[in-house]
Amino acid sequence: EGRVLHAHDFRDAVEFAGKDILVVGSSYSAEDIASQCYKYGVKSVVLSYRTNPMHFDWPENFKTVPLLTKVDGQTAYFKDGSSAHVDAIILCTGYKHFFPFLPDNLRLRTTNRLWSDMLHKGIFFPTNHKLMYLGMQDQFYTFNMFDAQAWYARDVVLGKIKLPSVDELDEDFMQWRAREETLKSDEDYIIFQGAYVKDLIAATDYPSFDIDGVNAAFLEWEHNKHADIMGFRDKPHRSVMTGTMAPIHHTPWLKAMDDSMSCYLAVQK
Repeated sequence: EGRVLHAHDFRDAVEFAGKDILVVGSSYSAEDIASQCYKYGVKSVVLSYRTNPMHFDWPENFKTVPLLTKVDGQTAYFKDGSSAHVDAIILCTGYKHFFPFLPDNLRLRTTNRLWSDMLHKGIFFPTNHKLMYLGMQDQFYTFNMFDAQAWYARDVVLGKIKLPSVDELDEDFMQWRAREETLKSDEDYIIFQGAYVKDLIAATDYPSFDIDGVNAAFLEWEHNKHADIMGFRDKPHRSVMTGTMAPIHHTPWLKAMDDSMSCYLAVQK
């Protein structure tokens, strides 16, 4: 009974106003969708996690519970023996790497992690370096990392970069994997991925930028989230490219109910 949907199909929080919802997952989609539903008047939110909960100071009508084990009617049951009434279940359970168009012997198989399984330099398929996967990592950095990977892949294709031997690439892979396995916090993850981007662009003519400054901005963003999960969007950040401080939006996020482009870009007088 009630509605069940994946985050991929979530379009508007208005339909969940006044309802009890269960959000399954503990990453960005769960965080954002739960916050949107709070903003638009949800009655209650239950957050269910598999491995680790989101460590934020949620509003009073939020509750965090371990893994969902079953649903009977509109009652959800959890691994700790607790239960909750729910009107809707939103599955923020991530995505799988899925390449049905490739033969099995060329198909990447990896969990969603910062250092992807199998790939040399985070890009090259281990048994055929002519096959390159870009953006397969779990991400803090996005387009800059994709660009840096593309530059590196381009230079390999053009012969500007000669890949080391397979043994050397395997050793490089294991060093990054060992480092990844020591990471404990979002702050560690950010610095790790920044180091990976640095490693790639050092070998190419990709335009250099202040990666340490980007890390610092990410860390400030993380701090703001932990200080106020419903208010961090109101905090401005400085561009590491231009040095310009972003203007504070004319309306606090919790009160900004009009998501139209014209409202967002409006200059408040």
